Amino acid sequence: MTITTTTDAYPTRLSSEPSVMPRQDKVVHGTAADGPFDAGALQHFEDTGYVLIDQLVTAEELAEMREELRRLSLDPAVRADERTVVEAKSQEVRSIFEVHKSSPLFRRIATDPRVVGRARQILGSDVYIHQSRVNFKPGFEGKEFSWHSDFETWHAEDGMPTPRAVSISISLTDNYSFNGPLMIMPGSHQQYVSCVGETPEDNYKSSLVMQGAGTPDKETLTRFADEYGIDVLEGKAGGAIMFDSNCMHASNGNVTPFPRSNVFIVFNSVENACGEPFAAPAPRPAFLGAREVEPVG
Repeated sequence: MTITTTTDAYPTRLSSEPSVMPRQDKVVHGTAADGPFDAGALQHFEDTGYVLIDQLVTAEELAEMREELRRLSLDPAVRADERTVVEAKSQEVRSIFEVHKSSPLFRRIATDPRVVGRARQILGSDVYIHQSRVNFKPGFEGKEFSWHSDFETWHAEDGMPTPRAVSISISLTDNYSFNGPLMIMPGSHQQYVSCVGETPEDNYKSSLVMQGAGTPDKETLTRFADEYGIDVLEGKAGGAIMFDSNCMHASNGNVTPFPRSNVFIVFNSVENACGEPFAAPAPRPAFLGAREVEPVG
């Protein structure tokens, strides 16, 4: 099932000047009675745009996922697949997309009630997987991810109507303050940044390696950092971070010997299915933004 969208509540990439507008949609749609998160965790998500889960998977599951990650990274067929992104200079694997379809193991974790139940609770509906991937940030070689809002890209290039989507990042390695962990500007999810510059054709081919269109301007990012601050999200392997689709977030490069890898799954409400892109010539491939709505869990 897909829907066609006709109005744009979050315009972007249409002007020569960036702008900021208040979020027009709810953040948390469910209650503490609807799932695993208690009232305190839901309030933290409402206020900051994210919540930490100290331990989501078992040590045995973590070991299995690490071995699967190693297998995928060494498989020549996986490396040659269009769903795999490699670093331009080092030729190291950066991300492998749609892993819930290519790996039965990651399919199991992506549809696990521990994961899906939390997404349903926050979004207040059945959910489907908009995107999945594993990210590699190897020691000494891992590159940075610049500041951005995922929703801005999903809205502009995938046709996602509203920010009624959440991401979960499951840590396969320890996240230290110094090996390129996720950074979030807490509270930034309540503001939407309209970016400048038209979306080039097939923009995804370059943006997955180095983001261009959809990058917020430095003045807005400076103002956001002054207003909201920056939380550096450390945590042990096996834990997870769930965060709102409109959070301003980034991660530094990794110059340490300690690798950082994670499983990243995006859940969208079935009531927020994507239509035509709002600011791109054509939708991105389905492995980046699902076009079919298949409820999970």
